[in-house]
Amino acid sequence: MNLENLKEQLFHNLKAEAVFRLVNSSEAGLMPDEAKRRLLNDGPNVLAEEKPYSRSKIFFSQFKNPLIYILLGAAAVSFAVGEHIDAQVILGAVLINVLIGFFQEDKANEALNKLKKIVEHRVHVRRNYRDVEIASTDIVRGDILILKAGEIVPADARIFSEADLEVNEASLTGESMAISKTIQTSAAQTGLADRKSMVYAGTNVVSGHGLAVVIATGSMTEVGKIAEMVKAAESGPTPLQQRLTRISRNLGLSVMVICLVIVASGLIKGLDFLTILLSAIAISAAAIPEGLSVAVTVILAIGMKHIVKKRALIRRLLAAETLGSITAICSDKTGTLTEGKMRLEEIVSYSGRLAPAKLSGPKDLSKLQDFMLALKTGVLCNNAVIDNETLKASGLALEVSFLRIALDLGVSQAELMKDEPRLTELPFNSQRKFMISLHRHGSSFSLYEKGAGEIVLAKCTHLEDAGDIRLIEKGDRENIIGIYENLTLSGLRVIALAYRDVKKLPFDPDNEEKNWNLVDRELTFIGFAAFKDPLRPESKKTIALCKNAGIRPIIITGDHPNTAQAIATELRMDIGSAGVISGELLEKLTDQELQELVKTAAVYARVSPNHKLRIVNALKKNGEVVAMTGDGLNDSPALKAADIGICLGSGTEVAKETADIVLLDDNFSVIVSAIRQGRIIFDNIRKSVTYLISDCFSEIILILGSIFFNLPLALLPTQILWINILNDGFPSFSMAFETNDDGVMQRKPIKRSESIFNKEMKALLFGVGLVRESILFVGYYYCATHLADLGWSLAYLRTLLVSILIIKSISAIFSLRSFSLPIHKIKQLTNPYLFLAIGIDLVLLAAAVYLPFLNNLLKTEPLAASAWLIVIAVSVINLGLMEMVKAYFVRQANSTKKRLA
Repeated sequence: MNLENLKEQLFHNLKAEAVFRLVNSSEAGLMPDEAKRRLLNDGPNVLAEEKPYSRSKIFFSQFKNPLIYILLGAAAVSFAVGEHIDAQVILGAVLINVLIGFFQEDKANEALNKLKKIVEHRVHVRRNYRDVEIASTDIVRGDILILKAGEIVPADARIFSEADLEVNEASLTGESMAISKTIQTSAAQTGLADRKSMVYAGTNVVSGHGLAVVIATGSMTEVGKIAEMVKAAESGPTPLQQRLTRISRNLGLSVMVICLVIVASGLIKGLDFLTILLSAIAISAAAIPEGLSVAVTVILAIGMKHIVKKRALIRRLLAAETLGSITAICSDKTGTLTEGKMRLEEIVSYSGRLAPAKLSGPKDLSKLQDFMLALKTGVLCNNAVIDNETLKASGLALEVSFLRIALDLGVSQAELMKDEPRLTELPFNSQRKFMISLHRHGSSFSLYEKGAGEIVLAKCTHLEDAGDIRLIEKGDRENIIGIYENLTLSGLRVIALAYRDVKKLPFDPDNEEKNWNLVDRELTFIGFAAFKDPLRPESKKTIALCKNAGIRPIIITGDHPNTAQAIATELRMDIGSAGVISGELLEKLTDQELQELVKTAAVYARVSPNHKLRIVNALKKNGEVVAMTGDGLNDSPALKAADIGICLGSGTEVAKETADIVLLDDNFSVIVSAIRQGRIIFDNIRKSVTYLISDCFSEIILILGSIFFNLPLALLPTQILWINILNDGFPSFSMAFETNDDGVMQRKPIKRSESIFNKEMKALLFGVGLVRESILFVGYYYCATHLADLGWSLAYLRTLLVSILIIKSISAIFSLRSFSLPIHKIKQLTNPYLFLAIGIDLVLLAAAVYLPFLNNLLKTEPLAASAWLIVIAVSVINLGLMEMVKAYFVRQANSTKKRLA
């Protein structure tokens, strides 16, 4: 049968014999020559990979920026008209921007590559009756896998023989508990997580052993299908890219309109065409903030470094800002909100309940006979192992949890085994659903049993009640069943514990054939052991901080609905009127219905990878900015589709490659720190934009006014570029080091459609700007028409304007460090880079004013001391106006808060 036909087969619904026929194999395995032929035809057992993200690709991706397009256009025009200096300055700004972005993203990708461990996985298969070891890449369909505890399953396969085989499929399904496997068929419609006769590539064998025939390799496996979904998922532009695109589009249109007006008005007035063209270029130079793209890149890069210090690796530069716009975090519960490992939460006997973690040691425990007996049973009826030196554990999660609690309480498994040596056991399997351990106890014997509550309880005739043993009456059994149901409804994994004293064994424990039914009856019920995958210590606080910041936490898990609801309740999450949404319900919903449901639903359980992808896409269609956290293969498509994909450091390589951010440890609180830094980044971008556009506005008003009033140009193109180099350079870059958070985690996230310009920014730019520029232009008009009276030259007046524009910007930056605090309350000494930038600017300004070389290049003249008083006066007026606007908006914000309160 060809590969396409095999794709359609429901192997979990077929008997092993039918599967062997379909893949043309047998229990003896493939002949070596046939295996080679299939390897040539089907290809190696590897996932299809995208081309590596090369350095050249990283470099050229930096040009995919709308502001870069405008700058390149301005440089081209400048070259065309012979203004080579102007063009070179603009291209210099482009190059700086590209190099900063390149080095940051390249460094992030290099760091991610170091996280990878390149190893060749070897696996055991049966070929022509012989068990051999081969590379996992050489596995083909029809191979017989030899499954052993501790190994990774290398391909999808149908089980045909097993002994107590349990597999952890958390990386694929999100289910944290190991799954007991069987050779029995499952119904055709059985979901991936419940196909007990199948094993899947990338999952881990926890215990037992088995044999399975390979039915799919490489991209044909379930993991391979997920990889294809990852490729197909679209990431889309970030909110910052969308906002910068809008700014660039509006900026470009404005420049075009202004230039057309200048050319038209100049031609109407009969001015020289070259003069008109140079004026238009001067306006272009004034209107385009050359430093904006560089400043944004620097702010993102520095913010990225701050996030790395918090133990999160940003793989894409623009993703750093997008964190600040997140409105919904979709989290896979296992290993993300929880620790991803089972813990013995409490032991519940008929006489009471006890959380073992609250006991201090054997003295406490010795007073509690029922609980001591329960712990003893859990330790003796146990095949897990803990190394006494390294404390590393191997075995089933529940059994490991028993041993860890016993160690903490000073109870030694070795000592118990010494007192009551094990004679034999009946291992746990998925059909029996219980385990028996038989021990010698003096001259008699003790049987200890643990397993599914309903099965163990059915064999119990007595119960342990506060140290006394008595018959189980009808009311007792009902009470015990009620306790069991309440525990399971709480999302706990529950097993029953029982024992029996046996005076004489009815069989030889050394014989392979034993009639366990002769002793596995008339048991004494001890109690229940309840386990849970505990929350990470920081998860509650993290969820609370997210909600306080206007971010919706959403749980999306492969676990049982009861478990998901219990976790949500423990986290104090509002699950909404719809309750826990199951994967079964999601299958029935159309995309439109799902889009409506996700507006309120907060918990999803028993979901498949495709469900996660649909949920993320539905949230995005509703205008949400979505972060998806996860660590498994099953998370990868949704990680890519989300605005921000966040992978835990313990995650799979597929998930890490797909994610925008990789947490370098498994501390969930890192996400909140990253979101806070993302919001600070966005604030710093807003401050930088306000600062830079303010300069451009001043220059445009002066140039336009000069043309319309038939005055000499207030500023020459080279002077405008010098102003922009000083103001758009170091001071705007220093904004990247701002740490004033202005209560960023107390605000609602910024909507995707919201402009980067808020009302306060517009008031500072246009309100303050109009007043300030009116004063400036009136001053220029007066001076330009009275040069002889003042004894100034035109070059002297232009030098004064250059100095005013640079100094007023330097002083304004102290006010712009916070939109919500007055200048005297801002901690001005927290950013040493700002003072360094200002120092550099002042030196360069003094050089432009007093050095002959720059006087010739920039057409400037030395200023007298009295001129600097004018410069300072304008700067003080500008600062006063800005502080008045800020105070107004702070009062408005406080009034709104009081009204809402």
